[in-house]
Order: sequence, then C-alpha cells, then structure tokens
Amino acid sequence: MNNNLMVLPATDPKNIRLVRIPSDFEEHEAYRYVTGLIAKAEQSSDYDWDDISDLLEEKDFEIVEFTLGPLLD
Repeated sequence: MNNNLMVLPATDPKNIRLVRIPSDFEEHEAYRYVTGLIAKAEQSSDYDWDDISDLLEEKDFEIVEFTLGPLLD
C-alpha cells in the first residue's frame, strides 16, 4: 500500500481533505491531476465535494478520514 498522502487545503478548516495517492502516480503527476480536476469542477457552478471525490476514486485515489487538531485560539 502506498503511504503518499496529499492534503487538499480549504479556507474553511472543516473542508480540508486528505487523500492517499495511488502507487502508479508520482507526486508531481498526482498534484497536476488533482489540481486540474478541481479546476475543471470549479468551472461548473453546481459542483460539490462528492463530485470531486467520485472522480478521484475513479483513478484509485483514496479519501482518508482524519481528525484536525484543536484550534489554538
């Protein structure tokens, strides 16, 4: 199993996502693929995370559950 992970940042912390990169992708290829996919989805006014995650999972990216640490306020 590949242990390369990619953080998909967001302005709202609850929208941050973590995905496992498939072993047949190099890091730079995965970055280009994911950013291109998100840019394409953003061109549509009615996209949501489920649309993006479905496309990622079709290419064997795995959505990883994680817990974001507490706020430091």
